[in-house]
Amino acid sequence: MNHHRLLITVLSLSAMVLSRNNAEAATKIQSPDKNIEVRIDSNNINIHYGKDGNARKLFTVSSPGVTIDDSLNRIDKWTVTSSSPTRNISYDMTGGKRLGCSNTYNEYRLVAGNNRPAMTLRLYNDGIAFRYDTDGRGKICGETTLYKIPAQCKRWMQQYNDSYESFFPEETGDAQQASHWGYPALFEFGENSWALLTEAGIEKCHSASSLTAAETPSVYNITWGSQARCDQTPWRVIILGSLNDIVESTLVTDVSPESRIADTSWIKPGAASWIYWAYNRGSKDYRLVTQYIDMARTLNLPYVLIDWEWDVMGNGGDINDALKYAAERNVKALLWYNSSTAWTTNGAGGPLFRLNKPEDREREFAMLQDMGVAGVKIDFFAGDTQPTMEYCIELLECAARHNLLANFHGATVPRGWQRTYPNLVSVEGVYGAEWYNNAPLLTDRAAAHNATLPFTRNVIGPMDYTPCTFSDSQHPHITTHGHELALTVLFESTVQHLADKPESYLAQPQAVQEFLTGLPTVWDDTKLLAGYPGKYVVMARKNGDRWFIAGINGTDSDLDISIPIDRIGITADTKARLYTDSGNAEAPWAVSNVTSVPEKLSLLPRGGFVMVL
Repeated sequence: MNHHRLLITVLSLSAMVLSRNNAEAATKIQSPDKNIEVRIDSNNINIHYGKDGNARKLFTVSSPGVTIDDSLNRIDKWTVTSSSPTRNISYDMTGGKRLGCSNTYNEYRLVAGNNRPAMTLRLYNDGIAFRYDTDGRGKICGETTLYKIPAQCKRWMQQYNDSYESFFPEETGDAQQASHWGYPALFEFGENSWALLTEAGIEKCHSASSLTAAETPSVYNITWGSQARCDQTPWRVIILGSLNDIVESTLVTDVSPESRIADTSWIKPGAASWIYWAYNRGSKDYRLVTQYIDMARTLNLPYVLIDWEWDVMGNGGDINDALKYAAERNVKALLWYNSSTAWTTNGAGGPLFRLNKPEDREREFAMLQDMGVAGVKIDFFAGDTQPTMEYCIELLECAARHNLLANFHGATVPRGWQRTYPNLVSVEGVYGAEWYNNAPLLTDRAAAHNATLPFTRNVIGPMDYTPCTFSDSQHPHITTHGHELALTVLFESTVQHLADKPESYLAQPQAVQEFLTGLPTVWDDTKLLAGYPGKYVVMARKNGDRWFIAGINGTDSDLDISIPIDRIGITADTKARLYTDSGNAEAPWAVSNVTSVPEKLSLLPRGGFVMVL
């Protein structure tokens, strides 16, 4: 018999069975490993999770309706009409948690009673993704999707603002004060069951979305950033499983379109020196800029980021002189731009209005390419609106045509563009170290905040926190040196911007300087070894034949932590270099070569460590 015809027959029979009225097979579908189970009841998608056949209900996704061509199409019942055999995907990344990614999923097609809208629903071993479409019959311009979460569950959600620069407090659903939250949102359901909500696959026609409070407590609406019209929505993404599954997942890029840049050989990861943290308006000063170029050369960092107001640089030289100075020292420059869509008056820094029009953008980026500039940092975007999403994508496309890296600040969080446009090497979207420059709030909250970010914001993509400061900016930090060094490993960013002053880095012991000199910013693998949001985290990242294990204490008390190295397949007698805190304010470092990896470490309050194996 023809095998192709046999496959069609099997799939057709499967679709017939799935669509039978009230049959168990019609209402229960599973992930390839059968640990995630979806049960469909009318317009509700009930999500179950559990291993060894012990799946229990965690929460519900409800779809009351979708607006098509400005008319609300109510959904009374979803019917599964087809399924696909298990599909395998694999692809390469230029940054992220691992350079080689793979996953498997089962895909199902659901339709509403009137055949509009339809839904594509994918069940992966580490989560669920779904999106609506019209099958080419009209444009979707709204939805009424609800996430119904049990009120008693703990959650870590960020109060919404356009720049995604807020904290992730631990709360329960009946005690939340905010009514609008940004992605991602993390939930704990007990019994080693967690879920993280976000989205992916934003195209030019889309707006991004966020979560708003529904009338019932602990129920969240998916709310669009602005009016938009498209054949299908972005993917709604639910990463699901243990806390290890959440942190290690690549589901955001798994569902995103593959790279649209044919040749990525020019995209080079690395660390950069960065002037803003110590000198807010320092890029106006040629002499200060050259100090950061010298620092990059001394520490063998490939990049220097010259921040806002470089267009009015003075004190001995201008931007052309600074670029020449950097080139002579084999340091590549990254330049800041104002997106000129949000903050353009009342003290807004420049360059302004150079990227908004396509012809101006093309001319500016061509000029940068000719000048040997390696990339751009673009700041102050106008929220999650459809025009902003279109603008961001056009910036990435134009930058790629001119071999320019891109770093978005004052912008929405990553939603998979790092796969589709791998020249997007970092995104802010985080309450990061620059806030030591701006306000006193971070000083007391930094340790717990830092111990939350690996479970929340950094799960979904590169994060330009600008870590590793040993001295103080306008407002002091009380995290230890070991804690700060650990952030360079814990926080993933394809280009990692080191924020401290040159003299601070160069005053550290030679062993610490050597660590920064050899700091990788891309990883072959990532494993969560231990941790809990806001309390502590221990993570292992692999680069080549070396494992980097880093951990921080997010509390104000001493903390003993275990290091379960069996998760990364090494033995206790592996040699390592250990960087941690001495507890002596006059000589804060304890750096040693150890002949075996310690099973436990004692961390100071707000302390940390790094081991290189």
